Amino acid sequence: MTTSEQKAQTLARLHAAPQILRVVNVWDAVSAKTIAALPETRAIATAGHSIAATYGYPDGEVPLEVMLDMVGRIVTAVGDLPVSADLDAGYGDPGDTVRRAIGVGVVGANVEDRLRPLDEAVAAVEAIVAAGAAEGVPFVLNARTDAFVRGGGRPVDESIADAIERGRAYLDAGADLVFVPGILDADVTRLLVEGIGERKVSVIGLPGSLRAAEYEALGVARISYGPMTQRVALTALQDMASDLYRDGAIPASTRSLN
Repeated sequence: MTTSEQKAQTLARLHAAPQILRVVNVWDAVSAKTIAALPETRAIATAGHSIAATYGYPDGEVPLEVMLDMVGRIVTAVGDLPVSADLDAGYGDPGDTVRRAIGVGVVGANVEDRLRPLDEAVAAVEAIVAAGAAEGVPFVLNARTDAFVRGGGRPVDESIADAIERGRAYLDAGADLVFVPGILDADVTRLLVEGIGERKVSVIGLPGSLRAAEYEALGVARISYGPMTQRVALTALQDMASDLYRDGAIPASTRSLN
């Protein structure tokens, strides 16, 4: 059985590799098992928005106990694959939250800064890194900066500068990567990689974003897809239901995946 320490080391190596790490976000045990069954899957990432939606909560409002219960089920479902969890903004005590996440088998996480003052955001990173060290796990922190998604319509060059300043500070505090969500074109991505570091930037795939191979060529370490995977699944469900209401039939291509 692979230990948490070994899983964390694997996740860190995947981020440092020349190939971009593609993580297809999951939200429950069956979606996790479905993605884990694919031979291309190297790691699993949870989507906090999707887990919240599963339980009927708005994004960011699912209780920590509920989140950790589901994340623990996902860890169990995927066996030896490393799991990186979306832990929102750290639930008020990022260090203790990560300690508890490690307790259910998580070896990495996204934690949002929500554009808090930089000293507070850096302190949160330091607390997370210290919690991993105390638990004996080289916890892989994908420190998220909301420089773009919470930028309030400011000029893009200001968001770039803010993301770079925050990203460098988070790396200096012990984070492994800097997650910069938003629809990032090639020019913006290039500037972020130049400012934060090669293989140190993590992005999200959204409608209108670059493809994974394009981000890889620009030096990005990781791409995830957040709530989009659940939205695609729910779109397919709703479309199928509409077809069934029109006297359609279950497609013959349907596979048994659970």
